[in-house]
Amino acid sequence: MLGKKRIALVAHDNMKRDLAAWVDWNWEVLLKHHLICTGTTGKMVAQTLMDRRGNEHGRFDITFLKSGPLGGDQQLGAMIAEGEVDTLIFFWDPMMAQPHDVDVKALMRLATVYNVPMAINRSTADFLIASPFFEGEYVREVKDYRSYIERSLKG
Repeated sequence: MLGKKRIALVAHDNMKRDLAAWVDWNWEVLLKHHLICTGTTGKMVAQTLMDRRGNEHGRFDITFLKSGPLGGDQQLGAMIAEGEVDTLIFFWDPMMAQPHDVDVKALMRLATVYNVPMAINRSTADFLIASPFFEGEYVREVKDYRSYIERSLKG
């Protein structure tokens, strides 16, 4: 991972205000990186950054995906599998079942499989962004799954 990270930001509906507050608190650091956001979370992140920057539209690097339940979680999962995400910050709501829980679980599974640093709440996001690895280069080890891919399926 180079100094400029590709940071995925996702939040369930009940956690969007918490993520917006976190983005507002860390806006100066986040503006140095490429942000990837699902649906409504992306609009909220962009608005927070525009408000913070005095409405200087277009002054930050952000990719908008579809809403999570409409395929955004799967788009993000594909990006993780292709090595296009360096960090996942996902403020998920542990108190409410989501209609797309299977997609959320798959997204978190892929982040684990590909050893992507993942924060699931404000505390872990704070620790992640405060790490010396966040601003510098970091070599993330990804397990070699070649033996799994090449395994024999004969009985």
